[in-house]
This record gives sequence, C-alpha cells and structure tokens, in this order.
Amino acid sequence: MHRLPRRSVSAILRHGGARHRTTAAPISCASTHLGSVGETDAKVRWHSALASGKFNPCKPTAQFASNNGLCFGNRFESTAAASDASAEPPAERFEYQAEVNRLMDLIVNSLYSNKEVFLRELISNASDALDKLRFLSVTEPDLLKGGGDLDIRIQTDKDNGIIHIIDSGIGMTRQELVDCLGTIAQSGTAKFSKLLKDSKDAGGDNNLIGQFGVGFYSAFLVADRVVVSTKSPKSDKQYVWQGEANASSYTIQEETDPEKLIPRGTRLSLYLKRDDKGFAVPERIQKLVKNYSQFVSFPIYTWQEKGYTKEVEVDEDPAESKKDGENEKTEVQKKKTKTVVEKYWDWELTNETQPIWLRNPKEVTTEDYNEFYKKTFNEYLDPLASSHFTTEGEVEFRSILYVPAVAPRGKDDIVNSKTKNISLYVKRVFISDDFDGELFPRYLSFVKGVVDSNDLPLNVSREILQESRIVRIMRKRLVRKAFDMILGISMSEDRADYEKFFENFGKHLKLGCIEDRENHKRIAPLLRFFSSQSEDVMISLDEYLENMKPEQKGIYYIASDSVESASNTPFLEKLLEKNFEVLYLVDPIDEVAIQNLESYKEKKFLDISKEDLDLGDKNEEKEKEIKQEYGQTCDWIKKRLGDKVASVQISNRLSSSPCVLVSGKFGWSANMERLMKAQTVGDTSSLEFMRGRRVFEINPEHPIIQNLNAASKINPDDEDAIRAIDLLYDTALVSSGFTPENPAQLGGKIYEMMGLALSGKWSTPVAEVQQPGRQHHNPETLEAEVQHPGTPHHNTKILEAEVVEPVEAGTQK
Repeated sequence: MHRLPRRSVSAILRHGGARHRTTAAPISCASTHLGSVGETDAKVRWHSALASGKFNPCKPTAQFASNNGLCFGNRFESTAAASDASAEPPAERFEYQAEVNRLMDLIVNSLYSNKEVFLRELISNASDALDKLRFLSVTEPDLLKGGGDLDIRIQTDKDNGIIHIIDSGIGMTRQELVDCLGTIAQSGTAKFSKLLKDSKDAGGDNNLIGQFGVGFYSAFLVADRVVVSTKSPKSDKQYVWQGEANASSYTIQEETDPEKLIPRGTRLSLYLKRDDKGFAVPERIQKLVKNYSQFVSFPIYTWQEKGYTKEVEVDEDPAESKKDGENEKTEVQKKKTKTVVEKYWDWELTNETQPIWLRNPKEVTTEDYNEFYKKTFNEYLDPLASSHFTTEGEVEFRSILYVPAVAPRGKDDIVNSKTKNISLYVKRVFISDDFDGELFPRYLSFVKGVVDSNDLPLNVSREILQESRIVRIMRKRLVRKAFDMILGISMSEDRADYEKFFENFGKHLKLGCIEDRENHKRIAPLLRFFSSQSEDVMISLDEYLENMKPEQKGIYYIASDSVESASNTPFLEKLLEKNFEVLYLVDPIDEVAIQNLESYKEKKFLDISKEDLDLGDKNEEKEKEIKQEYGQTCDWIKKRLGDKVASVQISNRLSSSPCVLVSGKFGWSANMERLMKAQTVGDTSSLEFMRGRRVFEINPEHPIIQNLNAASKINPDDEDAIRAIDLLYDTALVSSGFTPENPAQLGGKIYEMMGLALSGKWSTPVAEVQQPGRQHHNPETLEAEVQHPGTPHHNTKILEAEVVEPVEAGTQK
C-alpha cells in the first residue's frame, strides 16, 4: 500500500478522483462511505483488478483520509496488448453506496405513516431479546442467573418527556452494539433466526419478531435523543449507546455509575421531542400497549398511578366543640373522619400473556369466545356465530372469525370496504386493521375477527400487506371459512337465527353475486326471497326448486319496489293460473344479483316482464289462428303508436288484463329503468341507449281488444278507437311499472273516458234547469229547494237528451 502526499489527496478531493481512473476490469470490495466526494463519485464505489497485467509500483494507487471518512480501493494498471484492438473494453462494476444521513431521514420521516408504532417496534425488539435468552438458556442455564423474571417494563417521566423501556433479555456486548445499532438494516434477530434454522438441533417454532433491522430507529420518530444501556450475561461490563436524530454518528462508552448498573438486559431511554411529549403520559402508553402488543408472549408492565381509600381524622371546628361541650347530655364525643384517596405508583400488568386463538379450540368455551369478541370489537351483543381454526401447509395461520348480531350503522355500510373489522397480527404483534380488500372481499366486510401468521409478506414498516400468492391463498381460505360459518347459521334449527342474519347482511351477499363470480355456488344457497306463494316468509332457492312444476322451464322472477306491487302486476296472471311460483325481487340490488347468477343448479332465471316468455304450453295451430285473426289489429295499433313500441304481439301471459308492455330481451326492465333514472342526477343521455325495445302485447280474449279488432276492420279511422289505443298504451305503461311520459295528458284522457262512461248514469242533477220566465214567489219553496237540492219538484227537469221548446212567460206548458 502506497500513501499519497497531502497535495495529491487535495487534488483527488477537488477533481473527484477522475484523473486516477482507468477502464481496467474491476472487482468489488467492501462498500464504504464517500462523505463529501464530488457528485460524480458520491453515489458509487469503484475498484480495479489486474486480469492480464502487472502492478506498477511507480504510480500511487490508493489512499485513505481518516478525517473525511474516505476509503478508496486498490487500483492496478492494465498491460493488455495494444494490438488487440478488436477486443471489447472490459466493463466496470460499481457497488451501491448508502448515504447514512439520508437513510436515517427516510426511516424517520417516510417509512412509518403513524408515529405511535414506535412503541410496537421497541416492544417487539425487547420481546426478541427475551426469546433469545430463553432459547440460549436451554443449553446455558447460567445465563438466567441473577437477572430476575423475563418481562418488559415501561416507565414514563411525564414532566420531562422521557420514556424508559426495560427488558431482562439477552442484552448486548460492545461489539453487538456496533453491529446491530451502528449498522442500519442489519437485523440481529434475523441473523439469530437463520442460525436456528441452520442448526440441526433447533426444534419447534420460535417467537422472534424482528426481520428488517430498522425497528429500533423508529424511536427517532418521537425522540431527539436515544440512550441504550445494556448488559449481556456474556460480558462483565455494561455499555451505553447514545445517538441523536439529526446526527450521523453515535457514541458507545462503558457504564461506570453504580446506580445505573443492571444485572442483565437493556434499558432504552427516549428523550421525546417537544411536540411528542404527550407520549410520556402513562395512560397513553398503556393504551398503545393494549392496542399493538397486547398478545406478546412476555408480560408487559407499565408504571401507573394508583390509589386506595382510607379514613382520616378531621380537625373539629372550635365553635362546634364549644356547642358540644355545653350539651350535658352528650357524654362521649366521637371523633370526626372523612374518606380520602391515597395516591401511589406501582407496576401494572397491561397485556394478556396468551392469545385466545393460540389455545386449543376444545379448551375454549362459548363464553370465552363471546367475551373476547365483545372486548376486542367493543360490542354489547353476543355474535351470531364464531369460527376458530388453524390452517397448515403452504400457508400457516390461526384465526377467529365472528358474524355480528346486528349490521353496522353510519359510515360502516355496504360500500365501505375499510371497516377495521379484521385485525392482522404477525407473531402476536398487531400490524393493522385498515385493509382494502386484501384479506376479505368487500361484500364480506361485515365479518369480524383476528388473523395471526408468522410469515406474512409485509413492507419494511410492517404496516402494509403486500400483494403476493401467499396473501391470495390466505384470502381464499378465510372466505371459505366465512361461508362455512354462515352456512351453519342457515342450517340452524331455529329459522329465526338466519332470518335475523339475512335481514342485516342479505345485501352483502347479493353484492357478492355481482363482485365474486368464483363463489357463486357458495353464495346462491344463502340467498332468500319473497315469492308468489310465500309473501310473508322468505324462501331459499332450494325451497323454490322443490316447489317447481315438472313442465316449468326455469326460475321465474319479477322485480318491483314492493311485495304488494309485485303481486298485483299483470305479468303474473297466466303463471298464477298454472300455479307457477314467481320470486319477488323487491330489493334494489336483487335484479342485478340474479342477472349475475344467471342460473342455479342448471335452472336459468327468467324475467317474466321480458319478451319471449316461454310457459311451456305452446299450441302452434291455435297461435297461428289467433295471429291470422288479430294480425291486422296488431299492425293497426303499431301504426298508431309508432316508435313508442318496437312491435305489437299476441300475449301468452295475460288472462284478465287487456294489454301489457314488456321489455326487450336485452334491455332494462321497468324496475331497472326506474332505478337507473333515479341515479342519473339529471343526465338522462344514457337512458335512451339502455332502455332498449318495448313490446306491446295484447290479450285477444279481452272484450276491449275484441272491440278494437272489430274497429280495425270496420272503421280504422274512428276517433274513439284511436283514443282508446292511446289510453291503452298509457295505462299499460303504468300497470307494467313504467313511468308515463306525460302524466297530465294521461289524466286528461282518463277524465274524458270517465265523463263518457258516467254521462246520464245516475238521476242526481248537476244543476237545476230554470225555465225562462219562471219566478219563485214562495220563499218557503225556494228555501226548500236550496236546502234539499236533490229533492225533485213538479217543475224540475232532469238532464236528458231531450229538446224542450221555449214558452212565453206566464203561460203553462
């Protein structure tokens, strides 16, 4: 190694070392920090190697500047033959160089989205230290001597903004402090886990949590300065590590203060930033422990203020004492006391040592599950069902799922996938409950529970679940277990249990028909609907299939806004005569859900309000005769209605109504058109496209249609017949569920027809017909006529189609 003179070092710093480079083939060496080297060289490291040349001792090739923290690798000159011009120039290889200051800034300001996770990370580190000690003590029992119980203790100094986290774990030696806390992203836990896996005698699972090597630095999220005092049972000395948030260096020194010596383990002290001193409140620390680290394997104690009540004597008022002394009847004076609360500080166990999901399901009672559910999810009612299971194989995890008794209210509705109902734990440490469909689809967002796994693909901050094959497998198994749980409710002996469930969460399952085609076979048996044969109690699709007639072509349904309107629709007439059951889809989401299902157990869903309805009773000869008889009438009606309808056909679904307006096979039904119109917010441009064709069907057995058939042949231009067609169409719009285009015009037509129908039907006069020249000279008669206008008199004419000749005044008829 040859050293450069100071002048050469200065030249290298000014020119970035460019003057001293060649294109020789490089090899890599250990990466180093380049400090303040020029921009060209600051991000990479370069090294040279001799492939086919020799070392030239005359040229300076390496240098080391301790003041600036610079380290350059050895460099060799190439002596390759100059005549080999066709050979490719050798490629240079560089190593990535991390800028420590920038990396620390990323960890503190960008890695974690929530500051409060610092306590979760530090408790996890303490738990790992205790686990390492417990594992090593199996072969080295002396490690446990004189160190006390294996636990974690958290003490706060609210006034000064200091948090102390003490564990009695394995501790660290001086070299381990340098390796673990002096090297960012080097995880001592991950290294220890690898040794366990490589060890032949490493049996069973371990509870080590850390893996990324950045959890410790989350302390700088809230602290300006961090002090780590640690004592390893493998060392006789205790060392103190100190670092600051904005510094690129740290210090390590031996602890010499006898009052600060600890028998074993680590004491971590956080000196909080001014804006984050609220974390030093004991109650807040306790809340964070219960939220994130409640199920850590080791007991966690927090320093809490407590109190107890006691009776103390009260000094008497002199005036009252004098008054009591004057009373001769009082022989013995009782001393006055009052109850006070005595305050003191003590350690309080904050976490539960064993999670319920790690216990054997055979040992857990229903009361235990219900208590855990209420406590974890702040519920007051017992769940409808629960499922406790463990999956093994390619993906291993434990879980407890619950079906709530009531549906959520407010913002946690069907359209909100982030309901915070699934709590994800990794090795018993809470990670997050804010997922967007990673573990459960949106339609099952009402399911609550916990999921605990040892090897989930998390990001470095352990806050985000990364998309991967493991997550997809886990999601599939969780969904399957949720359906098994719901199916168990549906098979309950008490039918009211599932009716209660479906009332609360039926919309969620119907949403699943739309969003999850893969699970249609699991969702469809769980659906419930009203029907023409069960208007009060919902039935399942399996019950519908049991009631089907042999000649029935499929599962018939009609979509409407209520059971009452569905039961009175003209589309039902022929089906009810044949005793075919029809499902009533009265929920706005029902029709879309059924259309996405398409079929159930090879039986297609058939909308009875659509054209080409097949009822299985076709008679081709009879249909041919009717078409010949009413073909002219259909053409006549179509000519009058014009583009309002696509065609006019003979109906096979009507028995008592004269006509009906059906939707096209691929267009919106009347119910869907009404729902979509309500969602357009004034923009109806898309309605015309999706409205599709409408078919006007007539009933040839109805008297009105028979009369119109005669009119079409005798006098097709008759005004009354034309008005009748218009009124029939408008009435069919309403009875079929459509909205009339001009309700006022429809009302006028109805009033006109009522006037024609009611004219002269009753004898009650509309007004008295006063003959010219007639006068009432008798006041009593006049009063009687006013008071009793319906009483006929000898000179009162009833309105009839009769011409009355006028007479002169004073003469008699």
